[in-house]
Amino acid sequence: MTSDPSLLQLISDTESFKIIFDGKEIISHSCAEPFVYGGSGTGKYRMFRGNFHITEHVKELAGLADWEVLESDTGRLVIRFSRDVGRGTQYRMVLTALVQNGRLELSFTDQSSVGAALQGKHGKRGKPNRWRFHFSAQQEESVYGCGEQFSYFNLRGRSFPLWTSEQGVGRNKKSYVTWLADVAEGAGGDYYWTFFPQTSFVSSRKLWYYADCSAYSVFDFTLPDHHELYFWDLPSRIIVGSKVSMLETIQDQSAFFGRQEALPDWVMEGVILGIQGGTEICEQKLSAARKAGVPVAGIWAQDWEGIRITSFGQRLRWNWEWDQERYPNLDQAIKGWRDQDVRFLGYINPYVLKDHTLYEEAVRRDFLAKNSEGHLYLVDFGEFDAGIVDVTNPAAFAWYKGVIKQNLLDLGLSGWMADFGEYLPTDTVLYSGRSAELAHNEWPALWARCNYEAVQEWYSEHPEARGQIVYFMRAGGPGSQKWCPLMWAGDQNVDWSEDDGLPSVIPAALSLAMSGHGLHHSDIGGYTTLFGMKRTKELFMRWAEFAALTPVMRGHEGNRPRDNWQFDSDKETLAHLARMGHFHSDLLPYLRHLSEENASKGIPVMRPLLLHYEGDPAAYHIKDQYLLGPDLLVAPVLESLCNERHLHLPPGIWRHLWSGAVYESPAPSGTECTVRAYLGEPPVFCRAGSPWEGLFVDAAKNCASYYESRPTSADYAITVQKTQ
Repeated sequence: MTSDPSLLQLISDTESFKIIFDGKEIISHSCAEPFVYGGSGTGKYRMFRGNFHITEHVKELAGLADWEVLESDTGRLVIRFSRDVGRGTQYRMVLTALVQNGRLELSFTDQSSVGAALQGKHGKRGKPNRWRFHFSAQQEESVYGCGEQFSYFNLRGRSFPLWTSEQGVGRNKKSYVTWLADVAEGAGGDYYWTFFPQTSFVSSRKLWYYADCSAYSVFDFTLPDHHELYFWDLPSRIIVGSKVSMLETIQDQSAFFGRQEALPDWVMEGVILGIQGGTEICEQKLSAARKAGVPVAGIWAQDWEGIRITSFGQRLRWNWEWDQERYPNLDQAIKGWRDQDVRFLGYINPYVLKDHTLYEEAVRRDFLAKNSEGHLYLVDFGEFDAGIVDVTNPAAFAWYKGVIKQNLLDLGLSGWMADFGEYLPTDTVLYSGRSAELAHNEWPALWARCNYEAVQEWYSEHPEARGQIVYFMRAGGPGSQKWCPLMWAGDQNVDWSEDDGLPSVIPAALSLAMSGHGLHHSDIGGYTTLFGMKRTKELFMRWAEFAALTPVMRGHEGNRPRDNWQFDSDKETLAHLARMGHFHSDLLPYLRHLSEENASKGIPVMRPLLLHYEGDPAAYHIKDQYLLGPDLLVAPVLESLCNERHLHLPPGIWRHLWSGAVYESPAPSGTECTVRAYLGEPPVFCRAGSPWEGLFVDAAKNCASYYESRPTSADYAITVQKTQ
């Protein structure tokens, strides 16, 4: 590591001080407005099937107003903050600031002393267990990231609790669906519920922040002059990066977290069909899709290990062994499909179903997590119980890697959904001795690492397959960037709702792009079918259009397949999927380039407009459009019965791919326009002068050639009405 003291500056007087990093104010402290607050509190976690309801009683939170500079002339700053609150109790925290590798590293040491009367009431060893930091902000500043956020892209003006959980059904307390889900199981959620929270954010001041703390946290961006970061444990450090552009800022953040490897070509060469039901059904649906002209890259059969039927719908048998009754001759079928350039993908998660073979083996070898009484901790996953593989136990970690290698990879799977990771109950007793309350947010990244190491170890025995395995996850956190090759958006409703339907997937991808994870996709058509929701033909087709302009096109039948419109429900839908699949595969050279750029430079594939158009004020607030790389502007149709799309064009000259019309958008603020958006024509523009322009134009022409006739507004409206 290298240190650069020239980037760090302390400006102080007798009443206050400021810490400046790279010319930008990071911390401002005074007796009236302290930088840090310490105190104590008690949290209460109520978890039901992955839905967490968290409340807190704060006993005390005091500003550490007194300060003393202990060191400032050795290339680092050491400052002690303190506050005597009486009863023999003094809160005292030491901040050490040092520039390492061009980034500001703030580390913290708790030196508090607690009076005898309060010993044991303030957490471990009677020390404070609540800490709040105030970081300087500007009123006009915008903020992004905090992991995967589905409702908002610019987080300014809102507060975000950061805790991995189910994302919720509806995710908007004003919606009827959310109310129904809350009444049923407390599962409605809110705007901040997410599978992938992360204690990091990126500022329009061209700064990024990361707090190294796995405890429950709340990042509050509502105040005009500072951001409040609140933690239920003292962070070991907070990293601050500063660059001269937004693009360089997220690249620096990506270099810190680690980067995904480039995707193999096969995963971008067509559509991965979501199919269930057995070997014969997979073959029948594959044959029908290929006969219709769908370029099929793979079959994703999540029920390869068997199913369970519950009131929620069709679930899976969580015993990660090939169900030879449901999928006879699967091993031979996988080889046959592979000879046709069709890969086979499956499913696994970090839990094992009670009273099945893997569960029994894990019990025998003492690999499952316990409760406080020393008994196995069984988690209710919805009318069935499962044990938690304790991956903090090195032997259990190695065993589960072996399950992945032997039961999935040796069978011939080219990938899988590595599901869940966010259910760890806070009262679990882990082999490592680490508090489950602190391990909870770490669990998804640890699960990702288990998959990553299993694949890497398998590669060492099968070098010819290196780089060809792709698994995808919904849950994540700091570290997932390195261990998880591909994210998916989780379980959206099969509807058009802003917070939990098709529109929610775009801010999800863009917020992850601002959190160091550059590869994202979603279930075509959504997943969650409850409370009368049913996937319509129109929704499926519009979602397929959107998916064609993301790194990966993959379908899902949903939790109630019979209620949902599927890719093969009629010939028109199959033909539409074929067109969009070919459009996607025609973009392969460009998508490959973007995937490699993400791997080498940390630039995400799906990008917020602000990464390339910093001078355009609108770019900082747009959550329903994105750039696919630097050269394609995508504005998916996100409403039902809609034949046109209003959108923002950033500065430059843009060619509408379907009509060929050229739009000149003035600098610096760009312009607004409305374009037609018939079925099969997702609004997409090519940047004039792009070296890929010929590829884009040819892809659009090839896609258009699949139509027997051009769709009109009236024809499209009739098509839509048939699906309602």
